[in-house]
Amino acid sequence: MPGEGFEQFVRVRYAELLHTAYLLTGSVGAAEDLVQTCLLKVMARFERIAEPMPYLRRAMVNQRTSWWRAVRRELLSASPPEPDPDLERGDPAWEFTERTALVAELSRLPERMRAVLVLRYWEGLSEAETADVLGCSVGTVKSQASRGLGRLRTLLEAADTQRSGR
Repeated sequence: MPGEGFEQFVRVRYAELLHTAYLLTGSVGAAEDLVQTCLLKVMARFERIAEPMPYLRRAMVNQRTSWWRAVRRELLSASPPEPDPDLERGDPAWEFTERTALVAELSRLPERMRAVLVLRYWEGLSEAETADVLGCSVGTVKSQASRGLGRLRTLLEAADTQRSGR
């Protein structure tokens, strides 16, 4: 049975883990499944894990990759709602629409690139911490982040052009 430490950890960190999982999967249901699967795998040996958050981040990235390989296709999120052209920056509705579009386009990136962007920019990990979680070099993190941001920028511009009908 897991100790009180595991239960306390889950109470405190569940929302953060779920947020990361959502960004990795693009779906609330898949994110919940991913967090639960990884927590179940870690539960029995939790007390022996020195740094549980990096360990679980890596477990989630690895599990998501395993699921993707098994299915051989990406789980796509629903289309974002059409933005209202009258909304201005700073408006919570506009920010939600932009965030939704960003997550939708993020789901179109390759697994490794998406994982780098999620861990590096949403989770705020350093390049070294991201490399450690993903089991790759800092140079790989840098190149994947650079390419990923460029590709994400292109996808967002194309989506914006398509939404505005230009």
